[in-house]
Amino acid sequence: MLIPLFASGFFFSQQKDDSLAFAKISSQILNHGEAYEELRDLTKNIGHRLSGSDAYEKATKWAVIQLKNAGADKVWLQPVKVPVWKRGKESLYIKTGNGQWQSVNMLSLGNSEGTNGKDLIGDIILVKTIEEFNALPDNAVKGKIVFFNYPFRQDFIQTFEGYGDIGKYRSSTASMVAKKGGKAVMIRSLSSATDDAPHTGAMRYDDGTEKIPAVAIGPKGAEQLDKLIQSQKVTAKLNSNCGMKGEIMSNSVIGEITGKKDQKVIVVGGHLDSWDVGEGAQDDGAGIVQSIEVLRTFKKLGLNNNHTIRAVLFANEENGNRGGETYAANLDPTREPHLFAIESDAGGYSPRGFFLEMNAAQSSQIKSWKSLFLPYGVYNIVDSYSGTDIRPMKKHQVALAGLMPDSQRYFDLHHSASDVFEAVNRRELLLGASAMTQLIYMIDKYWE
Repeated sequence: MLIPLFASGFFFSQQKDDSLAFAKISSQILNHGEAYEELRDLTKNIGHRLSGSDAYEKATKWAVIQLKNAGADKVWLQPVKVPVWKRGKESLYIKTGNGQWQSVNMLSLGNSEGTNGKDLIGDIILVKTIEEFNALPDNAVKGKIVFFNYPFRQDFIQTFEGYGDIGKYRSSTASMVAKKGGKAVMIRSLSSATDDAPHTGAMRYDDGTEKIPAVAIGPKGAEQLDKLIQSQKVTAKLNSNCGMKGEIMSNSVIGEITGKKDQKVIVVGGHLDSWDVGEGAQDDGAGIVQSIEVLRTFKKLGLNNNHTIRAVLFANEENGNRGGETYAANLDPTREPHLFAIESDAGGYSPRGFFLEMNAAQSSQIKSWKSLFLPYGVYNIVDSYSGTDIRPMKKHQVALAGLMPDSQRYFDLHHSASDVFEAVNRRELLLGASAMTQLIYMIDKYWE
C-alpha cells in the first residue's frame, strides 16, 4: 500500500525532511563509503568468479564477511545448483591462399562446446545479418565456418538498446549454423568499442541441434577479416577445449537488517559471479559492493528501517540465472511479503536514473520524488526492464527497479578482459550506492 501525502503543508515539511535525509546519505557514502576498497579486495585478491569455480566459492566466503562487517543482523547462504563451464586453452588462426597462419584475438562464447583440443579447419563465409544468413541455401553453409559481422549499432543513445539489438547474434547463431551443416560460428563481439578486445557471454543451443563451437572476435579484428573475405578465400583453424562439465551445488549470499516495524522485505542486490576473463569489476562487482554499502549506510546513520532491508548477492547470473530463479522459487509471500527489489547490474558509472517495473501507482509515486534526486544528477526515471536477477520475483507481484548508470562506456568492456578494477571510478561507484540507498530510504518510509 502507498501512503498518500494529502496536505500541502505536510507535504513540504516531509520534502524538507527527506531532502535532509538524502544529504546525510550522500555525505556518509561519499566521505566514508567502503565500497571502492571492498571492490579492490574482491577483484584483486579473488578476481573473476565464474559459477562453479574455486574463485566463486572464495567470493561467497568473502561476501559473508563483508555483510557481517557492514552490520547485517543475519547472514546466510542460499543453496543453488549451478552449471559448470570451463574454457581451457584456445586459439584461432586464419590464412589466405597458401599464406602463413596468423593469430586472431578471440574468446569462446560461454556455455559453448569446443573442438576437444583438436584443430577444426574450414573456409570462412561472411554474412552481415541473420536475414542474409537465412537466405543462404544449406549447401552454401555445409562444412563451412560462418562469420557474422554485425556491429553494435552506434545510433542508439541508450546503449542497452544496442545490446538488446545485437544479442541474438551471440545467443542463437550457433544452432542456426549447425542446422545448415556448418561446422563452427564466429561472431563480432557485442562491443560498442573500436578496439580488438573480444567479449565473451552466454550462448545457448537449441534442443536436438549439434553443439558446434562458437567464438567471438574483437571489433577491429572483425573489420579486418571482413575486408579479407571480400577479396579472397580465407581459411580458419580453431582449437579449443571449452565445454560444460555438469552441475554442482553452490550458493547465493544473503544478509539483512531486520525491520523495526514488520518483516516485509526490501531487496537490494547484484550478482556475485562474473565471466572468466577480466576481474568482474563493473559486471557485477560494482553492484555487489553497492548493495553492501546500502546496509552499511542504514546502520551507520541509524536510520531505523521500518521493513527488513535485505542484500542478496545472487549466484550464476551470467550463464544460467539460477540464483535469481532459486531466490524467487523460495520466496513465500505469506511469510515474508516483498515490497520492492532493486538491483545494480549495469556498471559502476555515474547514476542517471532508475528503471521501474511495477504497477502504475507505484511508478507514479517514485516519479513524484524526482525533485529529491535531481541535485544528485539522477533525473531519468522510466518504466522499463528492471534486471535479470530480480525479474523472477515479478510472479509474486513484487515491485522491481534497476539502477540506471550512464551506460556509454559499459559495453566497451562488458564480458571482456578489460573489465578490471582500474576501470571503476570511486566517486561514480559511490554515487550509485547513494542513489540506491536514497530510493530504498523512501520506499521504506512511505510504502506499507
